[in-house]
Amino acid sequence: MKRFLMALAMLAGLATAAAAEIGDDGLHKQPWMRNTFKDLREDLEEANAEGKRLVLFVEQRGCIYCKKMHEEVYVRSDLSDYIAENYFVVQLNLHGNDTATDFDGEEMEQSALMRKWGILFTPTLIFLPEEVDAGRTAAEAAVATMPGAFGYQTTLDMFTWVNEKRYDLDDEEDFQRYHARRIRERQEGATD
Repeated sequence: MKRFLMALAMLAGLATAAAAEIGDDGLHKQPWMRNTFKDLREDLEEANAEGKRLVLFVEQRGCIYCKKMHEEVYVRSDLSDYIAENYFVVQLNLHGNDTATDFDGEEMEQSALMRKWGILFTPTLIFLPEEVDAGRTAAEAAVATMPGAFGYQTTLDMFTWVNEKRYDLDDEEDFQRYHARRIRERQEGATD
């Protein structure tokens, strides 16, 4: 009976959300992504008003790793639901000509902003705190940055670690230790 219940739980975890559509800019679009004026100061205020965390998704047209994340990872309903419930997601284009305004008040094309922040890879996720000191950039203020494509469990653990503000705890469990512990806990749960 226990194995049957575990199998059902695993199948439930495999449920998928709707696949992302491709926007006019060539980037994948998820229902939980926000269409904003890309003034990060305003986006942070709105995220806080909703009781959510601001995260920036930096992507680019034709990115095979972005495609992998949208087609294999973000389609997992538990992850997609977690992001929708806890995060205010703003998508930025590594090579975009549309403007965005950084926390320091500087407005520029998104491509220039990505160079300013030193973003080299897509996808890159930039997780922001609830408050950003005046004059700081998003890259400087970030509580965590996740460059590259990762699997479902690593991605879920990162979103959870940030949402639970574990980066701010004094228990010295950085993300790598947290993720390793979560892997062990999942393995032990599967063998009980």
